[in-house]
Formats: sequence, structure tokens, C-alpha cells
Amino acid sequence: MKITQVRNATIIVEYNNTKFLIDPWLMSKDYMPGFDMAINSEIRQPRVELPFEIEKIVDVDAVIITHIHPDHWDEFAEKALDKNIKVFVQSSVDKDYVILRGFTNVEIIQDAGTEYNGITLFKTCTQHGKREIIKPLCDSVGLPYDAMGVVFKSNNEKTLYIAGDTIWCEEVKDVLGKYKPEVIVVNACAATLLNGERIIMNIEDVKNVLDAAPDAKVIASHLDTVSHLSVTREDLKEFKTKNNIGNLLIPDDGETLDFIGNN
Repeated sequence: MKITQVRNATIIVEYNNTKFLIDPWLMSKDYMPGFDMAINSEIRQPRVELPFEIEKIVDVDAVIITHIHPDHWDEFAEKALDKNIKVFVQSSVDKDYVILRGFTNVEIIQDAGTEYNGITLFKTCTQHGKREIIKPLCDSVGLPYDAMGVVFKSNNEKTLYIAGDTIWCEEVKDVLGKYKPEVIVVNACAATLLNGERIIMNIEDVKNVLDAAPDAKVIASHLDTVSHLSVTREDLKEFKTKNNIGNLLIPDDGETLDFIGNN
């Protein structure tokens, strides 16, 4: 298994000889404004450029879109990707959205597992911020609330859990107990709304993941790119160093992490 941190939540996962592109946000630096309902709305985003040319990023076998938010799927991805590429999504709503943009091979990942190239993909549940607070807010502005996580399982690889856009919650805790992933990717910039609510993990949430899965390698992603971040890569590195946490990995954009076999 190899995991390349591209930018934000955009990563490339090489798993069982199959290359997946996760949550492609491919627009150039400063292309879009900050989110009106979030902190730092005056800061344009993405805050940084892509580390590779788009052609290299989209040279993959399949795409996974955890949810249709503008920092996880954009018009640049729609334009750059082959319309016949395999695309995995979380729901019929997201499937219809992607099909309307010309993609022809779109499949919903199932809770019970979806088979692909000798890999079983499991959809997992999230809380994209506290459900009782954030979902009504999203509904009021016509923005979808739900996001998914994904577990990858294969006889030839370690079990991988991409938690997706979520805070620490019972849903995440349940996944860790059920699947016992050996590699975990968490989105950890603590993106924060004007009402003070976070919609993804902060350092305390990351610590909860580390405590719940002490034998796993935990990778911090979704860093230093959106306007409404409140935790930086440097903050996490300071936390890692101060607490001597060897199994917390904080890759730079463009960096690849390699996990050998299923041992």
C-alpha cells in the first residue's frame, strides 16, 4: 500500500495493485472564495497550489468521492478525468450528480461491502460536525450534510480506513472496533463554522483516534488548504513531538507513505 498526500483531502491510494484517487479538488490556488458560513471567509482557497500537474494526479484506475462538497470534488476534476473511469460514491443522490456530469461508470459503495479488483470497499458512517447542529444548518442553505468514510480490505494488504470528513464520534469509534484498521487517514484541520462548531477533527479528536487504535498508523490529512481551518500541519507536528507519538504521520503535500504487505 502506498498513500500519496496530494493536497487537502485529495490523496492517491495504491492498494492491491489498484490506484484510487480520493476526493479530487484540483483547482488552482486562490481560485474560489472562502465559505460564507465559516471562519476566515475573506481568505481565498485553496491556500496552496497542487504539488503535481493535474495529468499525473488523474492517472488512476478509480475515483472515490466521499461527498459532493466543493473542496472534495470540483469542475477541474470533472474536466480532467476520463468520463469512463470507475467512480465510487456514497448515495444515489451523489451518483445522479456525477452521472449528470457525464460519467458513465458510477457505483455506490455499500455498507456490507463492494468488491473491486480483489478489494472489498466498505462504506462507513460519519458525523460531518455534530449532526443535531450542522445538518439543519446545511439543509437551510441547500448544502448536503452527509459524508462517508471507506474501509479497504484485501488478503494482500493491511486494512485501511479513510475516515473522511468527520469529527470524533460513536460512528468512528465503531469502525475502529469492527474493522481494526492498521492504517487510518483522518481529516484534521478542524475546519470551523461561524457558530464555533467544527466539521472535521481537531487535535483532541486525533488523540482519541490514536488512543482507540494504538497499534495503527494514523495519517493526518486535509491540512493547510481550506480557508476555514483552525489547526495547521505545524500544530500537529508540535503535538506529535511534544507527546512523542511515533504512529502519527503528518505528510507534506506531494509526499508518499509506503506500507509493505499485510504484515
